[in-house]
Amino acid sequence: MRMLLVAASCVLALLALIWLGQRRLMYFPHPTVPPPTAVGLADVEQVTFTTQDEVQLHGWFVPATQSPARATMLVCNGNAGNRAYRAELARAFRPHGVAVLLFDYRGFGDSDGSPSERGLALDARAARRYLLSRPDVDAARLVYFGESLGAAVAVELAAEHSPAALVLRSPFTSMADVGSYHYAILPVRLLLRDRHAAIDRIAQVRAPLLVIAGDSDRIVPLEQSRRMHDAARSPKAFVVIEGADHNDAALTAGPIVVAETMRLLARVP
Repeated sequence: MRMLLVAASCVLALLALIWLGQRRLMYFPHPTVPPPTAVGLADVEQVTFTTQDEVQLHGWFVPATQSPARATMLVCNGNAGNRAYRAELARAFRPHGVAVLLFDYRGFGDSDGSPSERGLALDARAARRYLLSRPDVDAARLVYFGESLGAAVAVELAAEHSPAALVLRSPFTSMADVGSYHYAILPVRLLLRDRHAAIDRIAQVRAPLLVIAGDSDRIVPLEQSRRMHDAARSPKAFVVIEGADHNDAALTAGPIVVAETMRLLARVP
């Protein structure tokens, strides 16, 4: 009986540690943001804006190579790094006439605060408000691009404020599903505080949708991305990049990602 009590106490202590520290296992921000030129971006505007709960966020507005821009892309990052890690995405799209906003969620890069599901939702809303305040941004040509965790953030934003188009790269159905996939022995569904249940919101999105996923993704199973596509309204498209893992260049800003996104934008009135 004593051994059982000791074992139970150890398990409870472990679960308590996971509960208290789970956001450190979910969000991996990098605080150091290099100058835009250090990551191959020129003519970048350093921007700041404030969320509804008074958190100051920082970002880069990367103008298109043509004026006016064909579209403006709001990028919702994944769960690691900072905006400099997405420079390649801006470099890939700006020659196609797409302006790009790269911004850091709270607690990422040089943005204030600490990340949470509610906080990231407020951050995305603030980024959208900032873009709509700019005279060089056409609200009717605003596109959301969400990668991995950012796909869940972009879906929530799109359900509230419909964009001209929505691109989801490696989206998962929910953080609970991802956690259960990787940590099957833990009661993930009982422990999670930030659930990012994109599958519960995707049917509310009315914008044209493109889902892009890799068939060798070891972080987000391909089947979860497929379920996101299947649960969405039409018009929609599902593109699988063969042999691509979660952070491979082919998925982050590869030619198929760019070409399929531009194909989607070409169909936007």
